[in-house]
Amino acid sequence: MLALLQADFIPRIPLSDWTNDAEEYITDRLELDRLADALDALVDFLTFLLISPPAMVMVGILAVVAFFLAGWRVALFTVLGLLAIISLNLWEAAMESLALIFLAAVVSLAVGIPLGIIAAKVRGVESAILPVLDVMQTMPAFVYLVPIVVLLSIGNPVALIATVIFAMPPAVRLTLLGIQQVPRETVEAAQAFGATPWQTLLKVELPLSLTSIMAGVNQVIMLSLSMVVVAALAGAGGLGEPVVSGLGQLDVGAALVGGIGIVIIAIMLDRVTRGLERGRRTAKKTA
Repeated sequence: MLALLQADFIPRIPLSDWTNDAEEYITDRLELDRLADALDALVDFLTFLLISPPAMVMVGILAVVAFFLAGWRVALFTVLGLLAIISLNLWEAAMESLALIFLAAVVSLAVGIPLGIIAAKVRGVESAILPVLDVMQTMPAFVYLVPIVVLLSIGNPVALIATVIFAMPPAVRLTLLGIQQVPRETVEAAQAFGATPWQTLLKVELPLSLTSIMAGVNQVIMLSLSMVVVAALAGAGGLGEPVVSGLGQLDVGAALVGGIGIVIIAIMLDRVTRGLERGRRTAKKTA
């Protein structure tokens, strides 16, 4: 009896059918091949820039960048880590992953930070965007990877879009949080001295919330890196490819080698971004 009541009073939602219909509509109406080609060319171009110099030259360049951003300890680790990657025959895969991570992080920050600023200024935007961010952070990547693969086929474009979806929320949330935590008295003082809303944002709110924003930058980069294996499943290659290959063939050694490469890149990027934030704090105290 209860089962009959449930069948009568609880409607069934054909969400799967609606999703499939939407996918067919988008595929028929929109020219997505050009978008996929453009994204693929962008990733390939950046990968070419990283791979074309001799490996040792690129190691030196990355070490110099790490030195100026985070100090000699991080630079030394960068050299040793990249030499280990070369010795494990992972150099090209590592550069492919770095290219994808860099592009995904740039897109995530370019979209996420302005969205966070707008959400901090407009309460309605904040209320509307927070549930969307919850979905983006909690939904498994494989769920939204399927429709993207259907629309764009496999390869770098799919991996880039999926990585951006997964990595963007911290940029929005931490920018929003940083601006909201700026003391109201400081903002009112700037306004009392005649500062316009743009001047208040650029010269007061953003500088005071920069610590939170930099934490968002670090999280975006780390989340982009965590998608390396998923990107390999979407046909993007990189350091996730030996992991996926090892998993498919039950080759523990190949999977371990790929995992070590991912760990080295993760530590390197994390220390560089943290070192950049510490350097900013030191410069601020000195000034």
